[in-house]
Amino acid sequence: MLARVRSALPVLVAAGLTFLTAGCGSSSHATSTSPGGSAATVTAGAHLDVNAFSDLISRPGVVVLDVRTPAEFAAGHLSGAKNVDVEATDFASQIGSLDHSATYAVYCRTGVRSGMALQQMLGSGFTQVVDLSGGITAWTGAGKPVTTS
Repeated sequence: MLARVRSALPVLVAAGLTFLTAGCGSSSHATSTSPGGSAATVTAGAHLDVNAFSDLISRPGVVVLDVRTPAEFAAGHLSGAKNVDVEATDFASQIGSLDHSATYAVYCRTGVRSGMALQQMLGSGFTQVVDLSGGITAWTGAGKPVTTS
């Protein structure tokens, strides 16, 4: 019995990884317009570095979501960000009330919670959502500004 389990383990692990990463390679694209008027393609579900994230959030109409706790948000956040705590019991209903056709740039402290929020949003029908790799920690590490107002 143990030998059968051991021989099936690689197949089970591969199947599990395929299932878990199925949404990560989404080929859904959204087009948004940069401040200069040129169109840029945003890959839904992408994990953007600080520079790409900064470029995206400078575009008109992009909604910045901070998915950390309200206390973390109050301690410092990106200018113009809206706080929607991914760990709140009503997170699903909060994102459900958002415009599903808008472009969303999501971040947290290190990228773990924003990755969770990104997957939930994609699963809820959002098509234009990305997150910040490394979170606000990477953002401030790159010398980018935060605000408490």
